[in-house]
Amino acid sequence: MKETAGENPKMEANFSMLVMSIASSAAMSLGIAPHPQTGKVEKDKEMARFNIDLLLMLKEKTKNNLTDEEKAFLDSLVTDLQMKFIQM
Repeated sequence: MKETAGENPKMEANFSMLVMSIASSAAMSLGIAPHPQTGKVEKDKEMARFNIDLLLMLKEKTKNNLTDEEKAFLDSLVTDLQMKFIQM
């Protein structure tokens, strides 16, 4: 797909974008980030747990199949979100 004047550049579908998408949902559910469409900050502990569990499952399923950078990125996000969940 080509870019045209005034359009946003095409986002690349990759592992980091997948992880960031799930982590963003977790952050919104933890009340860390506002919902992008409503601007409201709402907490949903069960949805936060679900998204963190998704990241943990992804971490397990991709074990020994990630670059060092991807592994460090995923590990860091999961640890940070788990700590925020405990503080919730």
